[in-house]
Amino acid sequence: MKLTKATVLPAFFFLLIFQSGLKGQDVSVTAAFDSTRILIGDQVGFTVNIDQPAGISLTLPVLKDTLTGKIEILAGPRSDTVAYGNDRIRIVEKYLVTSFDSGFHRVDPVYAELAGTESIKRFFSDYSVLEVARARITPPDSAEIFDIAGPYRAPLTAGEVLPWALLVLIVIILVWLIIKLIRRLKKEKKEEAKPVITEPAHVIAFRELTMLRDEQLWQKGEIKKYYIRLTEIVRQYLENRYSVNSLEMTTSETLDALVKTGFKKNESYNRLRSVLNQADLVKFAKYKPDPVENDTVFNESWEFVEATRLRVQEEASTDSSHNQGGKES
Repeated sequence: MKLTKATVLPAFFFLLIFQSGLKGQDVSVTAAFDSTRILIGDQVGFTVNIDQPAGISLTLPVLKDTLTGKIEILAGPRSDTVAYGNDRIRIVEKYLVTSFDSGFHRVDPVYAELAGTESIKRFFSDYSVLEVARARITPPDSAEIFDIAGPYRAPLTAGEVLPWALLVLIVIILVWLIIKLIRRLKKEKKEEAKPVITEPAHVIAFRELTMLRDEQLWQKGEIKKYYIRLTEIVRQYLENRYSVNSLEMTTSETLDALVKTGFKKNESYNRLRSVLNQADLVKFAKYKPDPVENDTVFNESWEFVEATRLRVQEEASTDSSHNQGGKES
């Protein structure tokens, strides 16, 4: 059969219409709630699925505010596209909805549009139904009338609890500090009330010198340590005996401060100066004295303390013996 222009054109348009019809039949739109029954105020998902060929572009209307007058949209749409099968895709749109009106609510079909050159084709879903039920407060067979339930108390949040917790913690710390301060003041008061018994300066010095001699430091080769200990004992004696803070002074400063207390530049003064100067030579000039010098500086320190020690008790005992002798005579 010979094909002419008059026979080819109708056949071509017929194929286009037939192909578009096949594509239209391949599009499927479904819409449904995740649950068909909720209580008043509960939230439920509403999902729209569009199954279609991957080669066509559909327009999907965005639902805003409400699905119907009594079903409110809280969030959405959240869209996702999944590829599956032979060049097919599924577009999924999810909404979060709620309702505060009890009863059965019907949602109109949701549709997707396919725009053609001369017309727009729509693909509709079925109707969706949601039952919103009231919460059952009393048993259905009870005739008793109950009072109106009071409002529920909202749970405390961390932001509400934290300031009070910090306040309690601060109060606890303040109370602890006050108690500690009171105990310390009581302890100091008791210590002040106790009589302070101190040893005479020369008793302490003789005891320390004896301990130093028994350690035999210079005999063991620890000469510098020996002189450091020796001068510390002598300087501490000056502080206890004459209130001269010699431990924080140089040798010249110590001697000047001692003279200012009324100390005479006598033989004891010369002994002290000799001990301190020789100790400085050992400590700072790396002088190495012989054993005789080591014994000599120890003996001079001992004699200095013996010559300058406070003799209050001896003088008192001497005076008392004189008084007794005078009475006997």
